[in-house]
Amino acid sequence: MSKTAIVTGGSSGIGLQTALALKNDHGYEVYVFSRKPFEHPGLKHICCDVANEEDVNRAVSKVLEESGQLDLVINCAGMGISGALEFTELKEAKYLFDVNLFGTVNVNKACIPYLRESKGRIINISSVAGTVPIPFQSFYSASKAAINSYSLALANELKPFGISVCAVMPGDTATGFTAARRKNQEGDELYQGRISRSVSRMEKDEQQGADSTLAGKRIAGLAVRRKLPYLYTIGFSYKLVNLLIKILPVSLSQKLIYMLYAR
Repeated sequence: MSKTAIVTGGSSGIGLQTALALKNDHGYEVYVFSRKPFEHPGLKHICCDVANEEDVNRAVSKVLEESGQLDLVINCAGMGISGALEFTELKEAKYLFDVNLFGTVNVNKACIPYLRESKGRIINISSVAGTVPIPFQSFYSASKAAINSYSLALANELKPFGISVCAVMPGDTATGFTAARRKNQEGDELYQGRISRSVSRMEKDEQQGADSTLAGKRIAGLAVRRKLPYLYTIGFSYKLVNLLIKILPVSLSQKLIYMLYAR
């Protein structure tokens, strides 16, 4: 019997490529969750807004009704906003956390009872931005840092049940995420153009980044490993960046980040 996986945010980008790799390379039956209708050969789709707990409970129940089991959950759903902190509307920041953090929480909460039966796995997609706080994308970085802490805490809570939890941190990846980012340029003149320069630099790095197909295959391959790591960074250069952030004095790492993204 094939194993069953749920991939949120699975209609595009890293989520779609992960879903395809699970299906084509590892034989999973894959259910894709996304807000908008979506069709792709071999993948099953359920419309679901991860920020809505009732919607999530309905979608997860449907998966179990159809498949009778659940072995793997990969939380890829996410969004980004940019702009100066002082000019960012609080409702925008709260919505970002509702999707990036609490959307992940909603899905995992609904799935844990079934993963307990299968001794399944949870992979939460974080970002290198969770360990490297990016100026003018502060709320996005904060949400991904929260995913890392949440995942580590959840891993210890669920370990006695045989459920493994991992947070995956991709670096720059070429996806539609860049175009979908909600950009706020308010205050750019006051900040002497630093907001627009910073976001443009980040978006250039993203679009010149790794192919999402590679990221999807890495995540799918990680999901079937004998032992799941607690934290996993995709790409040697980003592993090095995370190591440097850990070992450098904060004053020095902050100076480097300023030079790259805040000047």
